[in-house]
Amino acid sequence: MRRHPLLFYFFIAYAGTWILLIPSILSTWGFIKGDFTLTQILSIFTGPFLAGILMTRITEGPAGILSLRQRIKQWRFGWQWYLMILVGIPALILLGVILQPAALASFQGLSANILVNYPVNFVLVFFAVGMPEEIGWRGFALPRMQARFGPLRSTLLLGVLWVFWHLPRFLLPEHGGGPGTGWTNFLTNFSYFFLMVMALAIIFTWIFNHTQGSIFAAMLAHAAIDTPQLVWIPLFLALDEAKMNLATLIAFGVPALLILILTRGRLGYQPGQQKPERPGEVKAQPIL
Repeated sequence: MRRHPLLFYFFIAYAGTWILLIPSILSTWGFIKGDFTLTQILSIFTGPFLAGILMTRITEGPAGILSLRQRIKQWRFGWQWYLMILVGIPALILLGVILQPAALASFQGLSANILVNYPVNFVLVFFAVGMPEEIGWRGFALPRMQARFGPLRSTLLLGVLWVFWHLPRFLLPEHGGGPGTGWTNFLTNFSYFFLMVMALAIIFTWIFNHTQGSIFAAMLAHAAIDTPQLVWIPLFLALDEAKMNLATLIAFGVPALLILILTRGRLGYQPGQQKPERPGEVKAQPIL
């Protein structure tokens, strides 16, 4: 496992999640009976999170775990990154929503509840999705992949693996699957999701590299991407998850291409930059 850390990381991340999703899938499709919501929730924590923690401990020992914890708490980076993550990402997604046919016509109007719902859901997503996934994807895998393959190839490869880790969920209603859905529905939903995640992988690597490997920044970005799906779909009756994925793809497809071009595929990567000199402290980085 020490000789092939990435191979074993992805094996554990996939196996830990897929095995726990099997009961939910079988129940959804009528092969068994029971409520497997708990195992479905746990599947996130037994995937990238468990793999990242376990492989860090095996390959780097207690010092590696300490470094991982420091990068999780590494919140001191430029205010422009907070602005981009907390305001820019939702604004771009909203633009992608507005560009959807019939979205504006189906808008149900704002209420005071959204002022509470959005931050509450953001915090929940941050800890329940952003933290367990990003400790693995960006915390463990990306630094090692960039050191071995370079930033662009690593980002594209990680993006593909990130996409297919979600594959069993497309057999569940949460991703538009379940009884009565066909191949056309699956291929449409999965295609939107694939292209969206590949664009987001570029954005996430760019943010991660410019915050000197801050897992906290990656967790914030993940929450900023996922929270609108919980809050905004009920506000726009014409939207479903597939259309939200399309909206996110519209929002970040062009920015991802621009980042690739302007950084010449480097995505802000500088070898050895992802361990801060002191916990919670990073050096200022130019935006490109």
